Amino acid sequence: MSDTQLHAWCREKGLFEHQLKAWGEAFCSATAPESCESKTALRDLQVKHDGPQRERRRKDKALAQAAALLVLQKKFQACGLEGYVTRALEPPSKSIQDIV
Repeated sequence: MSDTQLHAWCREKGLFEHQLKAWGEAFCSATAPESCESKTALRDLQVKHDGPQRERRRKDKALAQAAALLVLQKKFQACGLEGYVTRALEPPSKSIQDIV
């Protein structure tokens, strides 16, 4: 951009050329050192955020599983199959050595 175009653009936007140059220098000098610091800060925040999110997902899954088991239990009770399920889950009364 030529000087005349730059001056016209600055007048149009209500800026001075020295303000534009100062902004450009501040922008270029600030991005290099802070980028590493900001990346590490962002990574730390993500790690802090991931822990509770992981725990919340685990608890949600456990709650959904418990709800599904309660629904199945009520369905078995409604069908009258409750005795079959409890007998299937009990350990055998005789061991293999007793049978042989």
